[in-house]
Amino acid sequence: MPATPPGPIRADGPSPAHFPHFPHFDAADQGYLTKRETVSGSGADLQLRSLLDRQQFFDPTGEAERAGISSAAWPLFGMLWPSGRMLAHVMQSFDLAGKHILELGCGLALASVVVHRRGGDVTASDNHPLAGDFLRQNLLLNVLPVMKYRNADWLATGFEDKALGFFDLIIGSDVLYDRGQPLALSQFIARHASPGAQVLIVDPDRGNRASFTRRMDALGYSHSQTRLTALPEGGTYKGRLLSYVGATAPAPE
Repeated sequence: MPATPPGPIRADGPSPAHFPHFPHFDAADQGYLTKRETVSGSGADLQLRSLLDRQQFFDPTGEAERAGISSAAWPLFGMLWPSGRMLAHVMQSFDLAGKHILELGCGLALASVVVHRRGGDVTASDNHPLAGDFLRQNLLLNVLPVMKYRNADWLATGFEDKALGFFDLIIGSDVLYDRGQPLALSQFIARHASPGAQVLIVDPDRGNRASFTRRMDALGYSHSQTRLTALPEGGTYKGRLLSYVGATAPAPE
C-alpha cells in the first residue's frame, strides 16, 4: 500500500471507464478538501479517502436541501468514525458464508469494504448523495472490484425500495443518534430482513438503544449485547455491539 501523504490531497483516480457502475467523481473538483487515512486492525491495512474536516460543505446545486440534510450534517458521512472502525473489525472475523448482507447508513462504508474484500455478498447503502462516489474512489484506491451500492433513506417516512430485496445480515454503526431512529430503523429492518436474519449494530452508548431493543423485541427478535472497550488499532472506545436474531420461518407441514 502507498504511504499516507501529509495534509489534504486531491481525490484523483483511474478513469470512470474502469468503474462503470458509478459516475466519475473528483471531490477536489467539487469544492472539497480530502485526506487519505490508513486504517489498521481489520485485516490488511486499507487506504480510505475521507473529507478533511467537518467544515467541508459545498452545495451549489441544492442537493443538500433536496435530501433534507443540513449544512452541519452534510460532511458527517465523509468522516471515519470510531464506531465504523469497530464494525469493520467485527466484520473481519464474522462468518459470511451464504449470507446476503446490507450495511445501513454506511458513510465511508469501511465495514462493507472489509466484507467485500473477504468475498462477502454485501450491499452498502446511505442516503447521502456523495456516499456512492466516495465508495467508488476508495475501492479504486485499494484496487478492489466494483461492489453493490444503493441509495436508501430509511429515515424517510414511507421509504420503500422493493428492488433492494431481503438480507440475512443487516449491519450498521452509530445509527441510533436521533430519537426517531429506533422506530424508523426497526420498520426498515422488518421490510428487508429475511426470516431468521441477524442484525448487528455498533452503538456508542446512545440513549436510544433501549427504545430500539424494545421495538426489535416486538418484531420477535431475541437480543444480546457485548461491551466494546478498545479500538482495533489501539485507543479506548465506549460502546456496545448489539445483536438481534429474528425468528425463522415455521417449518412447512
